[in-house]
Amino acid sequence: MASPALEGVFRSLRIYLGPEAPRSAMDALYRRFVEPGDLVFDVGAHVGDRVSSFRRLGARVIAIEPQPLLFSALTHIHGRDPLVEIIDRAVGAEAGTRELFINTANPTVSTLSEEFVHQAEGAKGWEGQIWDGQIPIEVVTLDGLIARYGSPSFVKIDVEGFEDAVLRGLSRPIKALSFEFTTIARDVAMACFDRMSALGAYGYNVALGENQNLSFDRWLSDAEMAGYLSNLPHDANSGDIYAVLQP
Repeated sequence: MASPALEGVFRSLRIYLGPEAPRSAMDALYRRFVEPGDLVFDVGAHVGDRVSSFRRLGARVIAIEPQPLLFSALTHIHGRDPLVEIIDRAVGAEAGTRELFINTANPTVSTLSEEFVHQAEGAKGWEGQIWDGQIPIEVVTLDGLIARYGSPSFVKIDVEGFEDAVLRGLSRPIKALSFEFTTIARDVAMACFDRMSALGAYGYNVALGENQNLSFDRWLSDAEMAGYLSNLPHDANSGDIYAVLQP
């Protein structure tokens, strides 16, 4: 019998890489932002479903994943691909070391944000989620990654309530990115909008939940997107905000 930690990884593999995974829809979405030969950063790569999509689109990928078992899974799946580099680090506002709060049964919601753990406690839709372990993790910044690998055409950020900290480690505008939001931590998304506005003029769109379709037929301002998120019902739970640098 597999350990609880391995069961959590197997669960993620079934959900995100199994036969029901929306590969075609995911590729169609990311094709808006990624072209062959582009450099992409996948921050919070998990089991690599987005890495696979970026590679199908012809991109070179830097996959950043701090959880040891997920890093091992990524290495097994993508480690022989010369156009994928997998880094066992987290990304934050400054380089150093932080504690990673591990959800063994559901590793997709492990987080560097203690506040996120508190926000999930007792929240509707988050029943039964337990962060039952902590491990020290080395943290790098987006600026540091850019200095090492070059400026990406697209950055995907999915780090469970730590997205604003990731963006605070970026000091220059990039062409396009996405960051996850949750309805239990809308303040994090609002802080992301503030940071993005300081970097440049961006237009925004959103894909709710695991839906791979953008909700709007135009790019919204930060104020419009902030208003939309503020009015979302709690049960919407989560989604991804997409941001594109405006001409």
